[in-house]
Amino acid sequence: MQTVLFEILAAAAVITGTFFSVVGVLGFIRMPDVYTRLHATGKVGVFGVVFLLIAAVIETPLGWGKGLFLIFFLLVTGAVTAHAIASAAYHINIPMEGKGDAGRDSGDTPPPWEPRA
Repeated sequence: MQTVLFEILAAAAVITGTFFSVVGVLGFIRMPDVYTRLHATGKVGVFGVVFLLIAAVIETPLGWGKGLFLIFFLLVTGAVTAHAIASAAYHINIPMEGKGDAGRDSGDTPPPWEPRA
């Protein structure tokens, strides 16, 4: 009885993780610029991998300790990586879609390294 329950939980985690991963890929394809693409892949994609990792921990003898460490590491580094990529894109002046000349280059807001008036 317990193995059937674990198999059902693992199957549900695989389905949920696959759903989140597919939504993340679709968001990456559909979104117009690097900043919104990072939101789609950084949030949804990480949770998809977390659910797939939960399914792997349930079905394999990986161990809950290693699985929880990997999940924690993935949740922490996913947000940091997305922030680093967005910051790099901002610093090399990749514009947001739809902003055009009305964005940060128009002089209405200074870059973060310059003091505000």
